[in-house]
Amino acid sequence: MQQLEMFPEDIRIERVDHDVNMYRFYRLRLMPDLFGGVSLLREWGRIGTQGRHRIDCFEDAGRAADAMVALYQAKQKRGYQLSG
Repeated sequence: MQQLEMFPEDIRIERVDHDVNMYRFYRLRLMPDLFGGVSLLREWGRIGTQGRHRIDCFEDAGRAADAMVALYQAKQKRGYQLSG
C-alpha cells in the first residue's frame, strides 16, 4: 500500500475489477476560495469519462484536509487504491 504525503492537496484513487467490468475513479482536491476558506472538490465516475463533481466549503485548510483524509479512508475500505 502506498502512503500519502504529509499534507496532500490532490488525491486520485481508482477501483478496477475486470471480472465485473468496474473501472471507477475518485479524485479529491483542496483549493483556496475567494473568501479565505478552502474548498474540497470531489470528482467521481467511470475511468475515461468526465464524471460528476461536488464542492464542499470549509472555514480553514485544516478542516478541509481532515474531511479529505476521512473520505480517502472510507474509499480505501471500499477497495479504492492510489492510482499511479
